[in-house]
Amino acid sequence: MSFVVTLSAYAQNSISGKVVDSSGHPLFGATVGIASVSLATITNEDGAYTLKNIPEGKNVVETSYLGFESKSAEVVFSRKTTNKNLTIDFSLSEKLESLQQVNIQGKTEKAKIETEGFAVNVVETKEASLRNIQTNELLNTTVGVKLRQNGGLGSNVQYMLNGLSGSSVRIFIDGIPISIYGSSFSLNSIPPSMIKRIEVYKGVVPGHLADDALGGAINVILHDGTKSNFNASTSYGSFNTFQASVNGLYRFEKSGFTVKASGFHNYSDNDYKVWGGQVKHIEIDGSQTPITARRFHDAYQSTGGMAQIGFTDVTWADQFLVGVTGSDDFKEVQHGAFMTISPYKGRFLESDALLANLTYLKKDLFVKGLDVNFNGLIGERNRIVNDTVDQAYTWKGVKLQRPDFNNPGEVIDHKYPWGSQQEGGPTLLHINRKVASMRTGVSYKINSSHKILLNHVYSGLDREDTDEMVSLLENTFQQTSDLYKNVYSLSYELNAFDERLNLNLFGKHYRQKVLNTKPVYNDDQSEVIDEVYKSDKDYNGYGLAASYAIFPKAIVLTSAERAIRLPSEREVFGDAGENLIANLNVRPEISDNYNLGFRFGKFYLQNHGFSVSTNLFSRNIQDLIGLPANADDSWENDELVQYANFDEGTTSKGIELQLDYSYDNNFGLNFNFSRLKLKTRNRRGQVVDVPNTPLFTINGALRYSIKNFIQKSARLNLFYNAYFTDEFSYKTAQGTNVSGLDAFLVPTQFIQDLGCSYSFPNEKIVVSFDAKNIFNQAAYDNRSVQKPGRAFYLKLNYFINKF
Repeated sequence: MSFVVTLSAYAQNSISGKVVDSSGHPLFGATVGIASVSLATITNEDGAYTLKNIPEGKNVVETSYLGFESKSAEVVFSRKTTNKNLTIDFSLSEKLESLQQVNIQGKTEKAKIETEGFAVNVVETKEASLRNIQTNELLNTTVGVKLRQNGGLGSNVQYMLNGLSGSSVRIFIDGIPISIYGSSFSLNSIPPSMIKRIEVYKGVVPGHLADDALGGAINVILHDGTKSNFNASTSYGSFNTFQASVNGLYRFEKSGFTVKASGFHNYSDNDYKVWGGQVKHIEIDGSQTPITARRFHDAYQSTGGMAQIGFTDVTWADQFLVGVTGSDDFKEVQHGAFMTISPYKGRFLESDALLANLTYLKKDLFVKGLDVNFNGLIGERNRIVNDTVDQAYTWKGVKLQRPDFNNPGEVIDHKYPWGSQQEGGPTLLHINRKVASMRTGVSYKINSSHKILLNHVYSGLDREDTDEMVSLLENTFQQTSDLYKNVYSLSYELNAFDERLNLNLFGKHYRQKVLNTKPVYNDDQSEVIDEVYKSDKDYNGYGLAASYAIFPKAIVLTSAERAIRLPSEREVFGDAGENLIANLNVRPEISDNYNLGFRFGKFYLQNHGFSVSTNLFSRNIQDLIGLPANADDSWENDELVQYANFDEGTTSKGIELQLDYSYDNNFGLNFNFSRLKLKTRNRRGQVVDVPNTPLFTINGALRYSIKNFIQKSARLNLFYNAYFTDEFSYKTAQGTNVSGLDAFLVPTQFIQDLGCSYSFPNEKIVVSFDAKNIFNQAAYDNRSVQKPGRAFYLKLNYFINKF
């Protein structure tokens, strides 16, 4: 199939454009060339290509892609005009006989990762970057992933994968654990425009990430392109929420010298309405009245950025960048671990971090097939927990008052006898952490079928806690807490039978050192001695992942791993800012994880495209770390919680399914659900659900695109999202009598969002509007802590030379 384009131009002409399928999806790895002059190139992940230095005269540009009909365009260049650049886009139709072919070359990066055998979903961010959507919200629509957030912007966030959450799920930024960056660098701090893709591994984590992760891992891959670009966005919305981000890169073509920088700022009052449960006003006489209240002490602000300089795409390095990352945040604390009848006012957290970073990447080092990479961070993180106000408040945001028993008829302010909002006394706690993390990887591709990978991750933390509200003597004898972790992995990859079979075998070695020195008085109180806790343990894990293509669009996948998850700093040493108590004796989690999945598609029938994927999973866990469900001596109240091991084994079994449908690249539908059973034994030996865990979730999304809306080449996108979460309890039944447990049920939730975005013809400016939780339903994630209700946001994006 061919068509003709005539263009008059001088020498050194160029042609660029995109190659897409019939539904408009880019084709990565398509060949575009001019055979008569021996010019050819390959499309990138966006389907884009460029042919340069095309001679004058008549030329035929042809594009081809495995399984698709080829297309060509005839181009004529002459000297009559000064036009030098021509844009030609190709839309290829799939061959009918392609379903019988078994060769699966030319996949997109997303398709490659999702068909290696691991239970993994790849989340692409290009569309989300145009909307007022946080990275966390994007993940929350992914099958098998459930966001667990304790409130509004800036509140603590956890991610649940197939029933496991908290530190059982590791978060990475380009392979570096995100915890190293500090609390102000959360996934919500990274605008989707900076993210290339997000990889969500469930249960079985590949060796190249080389970290301990029991439930899975979320790896955020930032854009690593070397094309000069600039992107800025700003948004404003409900609850006085303001967010802005900027990122850019400039590369000097001749030398390869590169400057790269990004920054963000977030602020919100988080003054959304809450109701139900313990949201009550306490009268002077002590009577309680249920009310709908606004959160009045929950503001959040964070600012951060990163700057790097170095060289890219030079002979000795694909990337060599050194730089600095800095951030700080401020967070008011409205209540403890639960929403109790006594809210806080006057307790707040401050954090900052300053880290130096180094990145080095080189493919084909010394010999073809030998690739090396290194990412390192070293620096300091600090946190202040400030709680010195003794005045009690009600959910109306006013001072709690009571009768003055010494002066009948008079009322006085009620003050807490312990002198602070949280029980335990006033505190001005400084937590200082010196941190370091290094990730090293070496891989060698022996040939097209065999590859070996060796990876290592080190993370270290030295922590000191001091409190200005305690005596000078107590501060003189400071508690120190050190935690060091090394994880090594060795992997082998096999591609066989014309790439129909993919196999990945890996082994991991874990080692963790814990050292805690706490000054205490001796038995007769005559001197201060050091109470030292020391632990140095190692463990081994192993696993595999395999996939087999029955035909290119019907693939069976299976994976298994003996997984180890070492206790985190927060679980071992506690975190006063998150109301967590230390537990030096917490043990690692060990789990046997299994996945069996199928992927069908994407199939096309004229303009209709659809795909289906499903995964069966099983997790058999020993010593699961969480809020204890079966320990008589566990520490848990309305304000403070402590992580501990479940004494009995825990099992998680379930199924997840995802369906995608598109029509003519204008309409898109996504539907997924996850159903699981997460069981343990209570202290009476009865099998019960693990508390505070949603077991059945459904997500749905619709998208409709209108081309040439108002203006030619402009585009209007309309979006709808729905989230269903079945009811679950955040308390565990300890016997056959379950009366009263209804009070601890988190009710069924059905949250719906609407949004739209308008892309102007030059694609440099995009405006979006989002309405969240449009029916103002009560929304919860953890321990019945309510999240924001109905909210509206407006966002402006500006691009120059997009990635």
